[in-house]
Amino acid sequence: MLFGLFLSMYLITVFGNLLIILAVTTDPHLHTPIYFFLSILSCVDIGFTSTMVPKMLVDIQSHSRAMSYVGCLTQISVFLIFGSIEIFLLSVIAYDHFVAICHPLNYLLIMNPRLCVSLVLISFVASILESQLHVLMALQITTFREVEIPNFFCDPSQVLDLACVHSFTDNIIKYFIGTSFGFFPTLGTLFSYYEITTSLLRIPTSGGKYKAFSTCGSHLSVVCLFFGTGIGVYIGSTVSHSPRNIGVPSAMYTVVTPLLNPFIYSLRNRDIKRALRRLYKAASW
Repeated sequence: MLFGLFLSMYLITVFGNLLIILAVTTDPHLHTPIYFFLSILSCVDIGFTSTMVPKMLVDIQSHSRAMSYVGCLTQISVFLIFGSIEIFLLSVIAYDHFVAICHPLNYLLIMNPRLCVSLVLISFVASILESQLHVLMALQITTFREVEIPNFFCDPSQVLDLACVHSFTDNIIKYFIGTSFGFFPTLGTLFSYYEITTSLLRIPTSGGKYKAFSTCGSHLSVVCLFFGTGIGVYIGSTVSHSPRNIGVPSAMYTVVTPLLNPFIYSLRNRDIKRALRRLYKAASW
């Protein structure tokens, strides 16, 4: 039963995100900065969920959750790359909404193609750097054999907690990584939405407020879902080491969030829905 459930969720995730990528690349009306970022986010969601779900499906079928040391480090590395890119992209999309709502006349001037590509490249480079820093810390753990992690994948925080001794240097590096690659992007997202909210309150008509809110409502839903479940995982791992208390929030932000993203963006976005209709008509011909 679990195998069929997770396989169905994985296939829907891949298919839904591929539809968004196809709609954005084939429809000239969607060749704008926000849809460029959404197409990259869809690619990241496919990679993010593909890091865990195929291995989990194999584990369910084989009734074994064993993973080699090298395999665990590889999964940590790829998981952190895609997870960090998603965090940075959510912050970038929030900034795009901030410019669109607060500086609409200068939107195309500010969000030019060069800046958009640069923001994506910076997100990729920063994510790879964070991933390698975590892997270098995990490589110091060489004395563990046949240990168990209360999760369905090699969660970086839980792997690093396997170290019996946490030196002052290790703690400094952890706080630096968390602050640089987690706190600042999150702070940027919160600041963008603070400015957006302030601007919305100054709009005199309710129709104008609704139109402006609908522009960023989908992204705000994704932000709350991703960060809410992600924070829940780390709070749960701190309070309890029960596999159930940790596994359920982990499944939410690694499996359910990438699954819901295509539905959230397509159901609340008229441009995406029109592009998908045109794509369906072209395919049916």
